[in-house]
Amino acid sequence: MMEVGLDFKMLYNINMNFIKKSWQKIVWVSFLSMLPVVSLAVCDPTKGMICNPITTNTINEFIKIFLEGILKIGMPLIALAIIYCGFLFVAARGNSEKITKAKDALLYTLIGAAVLLGSWAIAELISNTVLAL
Repeated sequence: MMEVGLDFKMLYNINMNFIKKSWQKIVWVSFLSMLPVVSLAVCDPTKGMICNPITTNTINEFIKIFLEGILKIGMPLIALAIIYCGFLFVAARGNSEKITKAKDALLYTLIGAAVLLGSWAIAELISNTVLAL
């Protein structure tokens, strides 16, 4: 009876050591074997399948849609950040340290807004230049 238990533990240890050593290979083989099933699937939402929401065919269209989404999310956040900075100024009540903190917060908010709008402007400029060629 003891021999069966020792054999089971030995087999268990051998199998676990094999899995520990080659778990990456196992994951890759599993992924690669399922890739054709996923990539060749026909999109049918009525059967519960998830369809690709990206309807663009070019990188220019994709970047345009992506940046429009970022702008739709980012602009209200910037407005809220500016309102928060105003609250920091009011809450400072003349305290120079808190006013400095509020000025820094407003500066970083405006820099973020400039980066957000600048990225959209640069993308539009590049897109229009490439399309003009």
